[in-house]
This record gives sequence, C-alpha cells and structure tokens, in this order.
Amino acid sequence: MKNLSIVMFFALSTLALRAQDVAGQWNGILKVQGMQLRIVFNITRSDKGYVSTLDSPDQKATGIPVTTTSFENQVLKLTIANAGISYEGTMDKTNVIVGTFKQGGQAIALNLSSKMPDKEKISRPQEPIKPYPYYSEDVTFENRIDNIVLAGTLTLPKEGGSNFPAVILISGSGPQNRDEELLSHKPFLVLSDHLTKSGIAVLRFDDRGTAMSKGNFQTATTRDLARDVQAAVSYLLTRKEIDKAKIGLAGHSEGGIIAPMVASESKDVSFIVMLAGTGIPGDQLLLLQQELIGRASGLSEQSLAAAKNVNKAAYDIVGKSSDSEKLKTDLTTFMNKQVVDNPEWSKSSGLSQEQFVSLQVKELTKPWMIYFIKYDPAPALQNIKCPVLAVNGEKDLQVPSKENLSAIKAALEKAGNKKVTIKELVGLNHLFQECKTGSPSEYAVLEQTFSPVALNEVSEWILRTVK
Repeated sequence: MKNLSIVMFFALSTLALRAQDVAGQWNGILKVQGMQLRIVFNITRSDKGYVSTLDSPDQKATGIPVTTTSFENQVLKLTIANAGISYEGTMDKTNVIVGTFKQGGQAIALNLSSKMPDKEKISRPQEPIKPYPYYSEDVTFENRIDNIVLAGTLTLPKEGGSNFPAVILISGSGPQNRDEELLSHKPFLVLSDHLTKSGIAVLRFDDRGTAMSKGNFQTATTRDLARDVQAAVSYLLTRKEIDKAKIGLAGHSEGGIIAPMVASESKDVSFIVMLAGTGIPGDQLLLLQQELIGRASGLSEQSLAAAKNVNKAAYDIVGKSSDSEKLKTDLTTFMNKQVVDNPEWSKSSGLSQEQFVSLQVKELTKPWMIYFIKYDPAPALQNIKCPVLAVNGEKDLQVPSKENLSAIKAALEKAGNKKVTIKELVGLNHLFQECKTGSPSEYAVLEQTFSPVALNEVSEWILRTVK
C-alpha cells in the first residue's frame, strides 16, 4: 500500500546552503501536514559550479541527486526535476538561508543552517519508558537463502522464564525499522510493550537494508520480505525460552499479506494476526485506496473517475507484462498519450511531459510495485489451517475494512478454517488510531499511537488461542 506515499513524495524535497561560499552541509526541517522531516543538503563546488545531493534522515534516504544548484548574490536555488521540486532562499547576515520549498503548486517556508535545528517535541504518551518491566535483548539472525543478517529486539515477559508463547511483528510497506516508526509514532514499540506485559514474547526487527539490518530493500518484493520473516521463525525455534508450538505472526498492512504467505508454507506458525491485512488483489486495492484518499482530499468525482480509468489501464499493462524492458516501453507510450490528452497533469506538477512520464514509469516498474499489482492474497489464505485474527479499522482509507475483511473471510471459509475471528474496529484508521476522518493527513497530528481497544483485542485473542 506504500504507506503514506505523500510523505515519501515530500521526502524527495530539497534545501541547503551556506554563507559566502555555500559549499558544505545545510540542514532544515520541512513541516507539512503535521509532519517534521529533517532535510540535509550536501553542496560541493566543482569546476563547473556547485553540485549537491539531498538526504532525508527520517526516511532513511541519502544521496538523492539535485538536478541544478546555483548560488549568486547570496541567493541559493536548487531543483530536483524528476520530483517537480524547487527551493529558493536568501542567506542573511547570520548565515541562515531563509527560503521557500515548492512542489506541485504548494509553497512551504524552509530555512537552512549549518546546524540541524531541533524538532518540536511531539507528545506520544503511549511510548514506554526505560527501564522496562520485562527482559529486552537486541538480537541478530540470518536469512540463509539470501545471505542477509537481520537485526531486531526480542522481549520476554521475564528474564530466565521459559515456554513463552511468541509473536513476530511484520511491518507495513516501505523501509521500516523494528518499531515501525512513522511520523514520530512507533506502533510496534507500543504493541510489543503491551504484548510482553501480557505474557507474550515478541520479536520485532528492522526491514532488510534498514537501520541495523543488512541487505537491499529497494530491490525487494513482498515475496523476498517473506523469506526474512521465515528466518525470524527459524531463529525463535532456537531460543530455549520460547514454546516451539506457540509461535505466531502479527503483520500490519503489507505485513498482513506476508503473514498468511509464510503461514501457508510453514508448519512452525501456530497462529496469525492480520492488522489491516488485505484480502483483495493488489491492483484492486490500489484503485480503491486512491479513490477513498482522493475523495477525502477534496477531489471532484470527475477527477476521481478520470484518475481511476488511467490507473486501471496502467495496472492492466503491468499485470499482463512478462518482460521488464517491454513493460517500460509500453507504459511510456501509454503515459505519453495520457499527458497529451491531459496536459494539466504535468503542468500542475511543475514537470515537463518527459519528466512527468519518466517519474510515473519509474514508480510503476519498481520490483515491489510490479509484484504487488499482480499479487492476489486469496490463494495463500485458502491454505491457512491455523487460527486467524483479522482486524481492520472502520475508518481505514488505505486498506478499506469492508472489502478486505469480507474477502479474507471468504478465502478462509474456502480453506475450511473454523478457527477464524474477523472484526471491524469502529472509529480506527489504518494505524489503529482513534480518528475523525481516517485520512493519512491525520496520522501525525494524533497523539495516540495505537488504540487500547485494538491492543487488548490482539493480546486477549492470542492468549485465548495459545492456552
């Protein structure tokens, strides 16, 4: 579902500078829709002028090329053409660059300095504070198939105990650390704390290529990430504190796709929890997600219908493809025709037609996206024999509850699985926060990280299942 694609889009932003000679590191905080994103511009001088790159530490992105960099008469100008981003600022007498970041018609104030400013403190009252009333150990384990060492944290209800039921937490889409950290929220830290206090051991880990884990996330598909989870299961089987017959998986969003995928192929998984997991094919989910979020953002029904038609046609091209180079050619031809028919698309983004089309094709041909568009979760669900808890928030706009819970239920019934609990939690969004609209723009501004109702639903179900 490419959680918060709007956030990732802004992460491609830019800003940077320095006095007289602007070469050096320039830092700022981009504030948009309740989010605070640290931005770092690394500017160097070359024979042909200035060259720079962008880092976005909060999104684990580094070395993003900046298309043009100029500094004349104390004015810094930067552009990232393929994202439609520009920045212009003037250096004042204190060596602070005061300027504006622009993208897609939006203008946001952004000041840069040689020192990274402190973020405004955001209240997250549910985050546990050390020392924890349980045992916590940083661990590593290996995905031997892909030769990747993964790093995580294992929490046990008490040190020296044994025969604990255990659950492995599987994060949503995008590179996530072991806390599934997003917009200053740490859902997996809060969930892990609650489960461990309830008597359940928890293993959570950094996605491959993220934080302390090795590997390359950018080339990974959902299937690749499933092998990392299987490696986590194998690791728990080596721990003497864990009851080998009571190891389960709890996946959020894309993790809710991975959990059934692994469980359908492993006898070592004794239960699964699907938190905003999907039951419909990837292309259908993306279309539904785009429609709901677009409507919540105020787009007209006409605009929504036009976007749906174009996206559906593009996904159909991806779905029928078997050759990556031909796919790029077919999508480029298709998108060029769409932009000719709808020139306002590229103009509103601040990109040329060539840049706009190139950006769309690049996103649609990433390995993860191709796999996701083509993937249908039903066959894996139809092979699940272990107990399943599937819960979705009633206000979830990313993985809508009614469509997905009904599809999950139908697939599990086809499997003949009688040990199934399906629940829609009223008033909760995709992150299981109590909310008003369910829009992703709410995530950051809400203090709550994980609804106590959802936390109790998960822990009580697991304890009933493993007793």
